[in-house]
Amino acid sequence: MDGDELARALAVVGPRLRALRRERGSTLARLAERTGISVSTLSRLESGRRRPTLELLLPLARAYGVRLDELVGAPETGDPRVHQRPVTRNGATLVPLTRYVGGPHACKQILPPGYGGPGHPEQRVHEGYEWLYVLSGRLRLTLGAHDLVLTAGEVAEFDTRTPHGFATVGEQPVEFLTLFGPQGERPQLRARPARES
Repeated sequence: MDGDELARALAVVGPRLRALRRERGSTLARLAERTGISVSTLSRLESGRRRPTLELLLPLARAYGVRLDELVGAPETGDPRVHQRPVTRNGATLVPLTRYVGGPHACKQILPPGYGGPGHPEQRVHEGYEWLYVLSGRLRLTLGAHDLVLTAGEVAEFDTRTPHGFATVGEQPVEFLTLFGPQGERPQLRARPARES
């Protein structure tokens, strides 16, 4: 890698870090607590005024649950497979199906029986737009004042600035696919090929 290639690779690290932090709904202060990196250093990294080092990137990759090569935009190896590394949070398993930072993401989510509790699931809001497709089980989606139960083959899409929460219904786990756009990108669905003129 020559000097120009290295400079280009390092120049994308800051925007990737900022996009990842915003996608996760975190603040610089919360990230500083999790990583032990000062707020000012994190701010300078995101703005490109601080050169990223391994000592800084490793704790950030760990905090975000991503591979180091996702942060630095490592060159493709020619292998098109996405090596899935499931992440489990609060009992839910998330399997990333895309491997880049920023832009729309695809993932598979698995919620165990009893997820979300017996009452009204906790709702949250964040920037973005989400599309989901239920593969198996029964998924309870609370979306603002709406309380819906989705079954295999059903689809929902919504602006994630609307309060929303998930829960399982019944004794089976729920598996569903999601497409999420952190900046509000909406999936473009096409039912049939466009006609040629």
